[in-house]
Amino acid sequence: MTPQYEDHDAGLRQVISDNSRLISQSERNAVPDILHAVRQHLKMDVAFVSEFIEGNRVFRYVDSEWTDSPVQGGMGDPLEDTYCQRVVDKRLPELMQNAQEDPVAAALTVTSTVPIGAYLSVPLRLSDGSLYGTFCCFSRSADYSLNERDLSLVRTFAELAAKIIDRERLYQYKKNADRERIVNTLKSKTLTMVYQPIFDLTNRQIVGFESLMRFPDADIRTSDHWFNEAQAIGLGIELETRAINLALEIFPFLKKDTYLTINTSPELIMVGALEKLLSMPLDLNHLVLEITEHAIVYQYKEIAALLAPFRKRGLRIAVDDAGAGYASFRHILNLAPDRIKLDMTLTRDIDTDPARRALTVAFVHFSSNTGSELIAEGVETAAELATLQALGVTGAQGYFLGRPMSMDDVLQKR
Repeated sequence: MTPQYEDHDAGLRQVISDNSRLISQSERNAVPDILHAVRQHLKMDVAFVSEFIEGNRVFRYVDSEWTDSPVQGGMGDPLEDTYCQRVVDKRLPELMQNAQEDPVAAALTVTSTVPIGAYLSVPLRLSDGSLYGTFCCFSRSADYSLNERDLSLVRTFAELAAKIIDRERLYQYKKNADRERIVNTLKSKTLTMVYQPIFDLTNRQIVGFESLMRFPDADIRTSDHWFNEAQAIGLGIELETRAINLALEIFPFLKKDTYLTINTSPELIMVGALEKLLSMPLDLNHLVLEITEHAIVYQYKEIAALLAPFRKRGLRIAVDDAGAGYASFRHILNLAPDRIKLDMTLTRDIDTDPARRALTVAFVHFSSNTGSELIAEGVETAAELATLQALGVTGAQGYFLGRPMSMDDVLQKR
């Protein structure tokens, strides 16, 4: 291998390596980055990915060093007027060192008006074998140094781009399907609410109920799955609002010595939705707002300010999933909750795991010193319950104590 080819291969390996990292770090930005890398490596003026749609070629991604480039993202033209169509049906070769010397290319007006000199183009196919469009680059001047090795480079990156576009299309398809499913569910009457009893362990009495949304396909998707999907497509607030409204239907009928817990995200608080949801004449002394969020929140001062008027009316605040991650600790330290709920991953097997017991003891001391109540979630065995009581936990919920109940079942137990 000559030194010239050694340098060429080293550059090729470096370009591929750089773009592999780009894909892993930010896949949605990877196609423009790939085009830029290819264009620079081959010293071309323009690189683009086109999509074929209903007889037209549309430029989806463009990288160009021209300020007045004739190729702009979103622009389109009839396929039959393009190099792209002719490359796909093999009327033009994928590599032209000088397009003006090819009779088929020279006959196209664009060859002289742009003008186009060197040109490389390969079909871009998706995983199902369907033709998406083309991956192309060109320069205004001829380049007689271009060879099959350069075309191989373009093919390699076209395959990378196709994989990314494929995943993006699948993502958009799923997103649209999720949106349709969630919108239809919000319009329907298939959503229901159940209420899981919360016990005071000092006397084994029910002191409250946590409201939990149930979805029509609970055997396929969990409630968390639904709420996460709704948030991802911009319908999180709507779904949370529906859940809270459904949960509050039982509120006027609860015994005066029990409370109701409703779940909410920091986002719902930040958009001011509580003002409308809790504006009705509710006795907030019997309502607990359970803040459920696994992501780090930075607007704690704003959230605390928005909650303050409701807390003055008696609303109590609980932080969910304590012990499950860093975010819950930040919530506890910044929101000064009235209740701290131990995550079920901490409760599970606590009778046999000294590490879980040690962390629970720390929460017991913290709650005692801050005046907050500690409630263990997910209690499923007598041994877990006995261990929690021995450690000083005074509240609990879980299947061992009581399963979620319908509104009718709760009211029958009054």
